[in-house]
Amino acid sequence: MRKESLHRPFEIEFVTLEQYPKGSRHNSYFELVYIFNGTGIQYINQHKFNYKAGNLFLLTPQDIHSFEITTPTQFFFLRFNEYYVKTKSGQEKDTIQRMESILQNASHRPGCILKNQVDKPLIAALVSSIIQESDHQQIYHQKVIEQIVNAIITIVARNIALKLPKNIKENTGEVVLDILHYIQENIFDPSRLKAAKISQHFGISLSYLGRYFKKQTGETLQQYLTTYKLRLVEARLLHSDMRIGEIAFEFNFVDESHLNRSFKKLKGVSPTEYRKQYC
Repeated sequence: MRKESLHRPFEIEFVTLEQYPKGSRHNSYFELVYIFNGTGIQYINQHKFNYKAGNLFLLTPQDIHSFEITTPTQFFFLRFNEYYVKTKSGQEKDTIQRMESILQNASHRPGCILKNQVDKPLIAALVSSIIQESDHQQIYHQKVIEQIVNAIITIVARNIALKLPKNIKENTGEVVLDILHYIQENIFDPSRLKAAKISQHFGISLSYLGRYFKKQTGETLQQYLTTYKLRLVEARLLHSDMRIGEIAFEFNFVDESHLNRSFKKLKGVSPTEYRKQYC
């Protein structure tokens, strides 16, 4: 299995392949793969998915993946590393938060990440625009490409919110999607995540909120909060040098033991053991 590295904040590649390079890959960066045309199979973490034109895949550093091409396929690759995220600041803070949502919630899940129908032609247009800018290389083309990349990341984040809870569908009501986004934005502020505060913020009665959320997502509000928080913890373990106690403090666990119990219940191992296995 090959370990691929990236030496620039992001890079793009547009290529037609009849055969994908043999062997599974394990990247040190994040990669969006868009299928312009062609068919085949995506293999990721011992899962497989039949791909076709219009599919968009997100590969994270912990994913082991490959493609098996059935008919000649035009691939668009957008690769970016953690440096690309960390250099964002100021008015781009929201981009970092959206990126963090992507990094945590899309890993280990096979298949196309585009769950929102209206986003499919939008992604196609944005990817085509990147290729056009790259080919023509007019003045400021690199800055334009960077802005388009940011737009794609934002759309991907929206679709991740659609994908996580098991009952979320493409026609799910926008209110629950707004609630999911609200939770993701305020995950570090427990006072804003109380059911009473959420019901007040969205003008939904407290008694109805729980039933509505469970019906729309297949999870209780508390289950989603806990699972989402632990996915962020998982990313800290994989992508930072923070101590377990520091992570527990950041995510408002009572103490390190509380985090250990919660994490082991979800993943089957302690945070320390998990880090040793995957880092």
